[in-house]
Amino acid sequence: MAEHIELNGTRTWYEARGEGEPVVLLHGGFSDSREFTGNLDALNEHFRVFRFDRRGHGRTADAPGPITHQRMTGDTIAFLEQVVRGPARLVGYSDGGFVALLVALHRPDLVRELVLISSAFAADGFMVQPDPDGEMPQEVIDNYGEVSPDGAEHFPVVFRKLTDPASPDPSRTAEELSGVECRTLVVAADDDLVHAEHTLALYRGLREAQLAVVPGASHAILVDQPELTTAVVTRFLTAAPRPTLIPIRRAQALAP
Repeated sequence: MAEHIELNGTRTWYEARGEGEPVVLLHGGFSDSREFTGNLDALNEHFRVFRFDRRGHGRTADAPGPITHQRMTGDTIAFLEQVVRGPARLVGYSDGGFVALLVALHRPDLVRELVLISSAFAADGFMVQPDPDGEMPQEVIDNYGEVSPDGAEHFPVVFRKLTDPASPDPSRTAEELSGVECRTLVVAADDDLVHAEHTLALYRGLREAQLAVVPGASHAILVDQPELTTAVVTRFLTAAPRPTLIPIRRAQALAP
């Protein structure tokens, strides 16, 4: 079921499939919810899965004003309140994971569990950043033009908004990660665009986290290893946590 809803003044495309407890999928930057087709959309076998295109992405048109992480976080909170109507498990890929993390920090009451895939908590966690004066691959522009209500010719406008150096820095510190109250799965590719050291800092900064490194994958982990990535995420979301035989980090976390 695909519909539109008004979120903070933006007519937003979304889809809901499956039955059960809610899971919300958050796509990466310069992309849209289609990137979950053939991988994490299989979660609808276990959950009521929602996915929506953030402002200026996919089937959601651009709106007046900047596109900042603060606005995208606010839109996600509005989606949880207006569409899901309560807390959900958030699964975010790349920049979508960044947004999911910000939601968990700002509104912990709306996040039951968190999955961060090839994501970061600070801008410098990524090895490279889009150059505001550069260009994106034509494939990305064509992909945008296939579904955008604004047409492919509007992509440069969105690109400038998403790479505007004047936008507020959404980065968080490793110490701030302890503010995430829910159980979290950190997933990374073994050849990711996110620094391995940054991924470890993300994992270690979270109070109740698990870590999975997917072999034979790049930052395009959902394309490189769709079955394995989906299996790892599905197991985390469906299996009850249980103690390990030789806990080290977790033993320290549980110590009085």
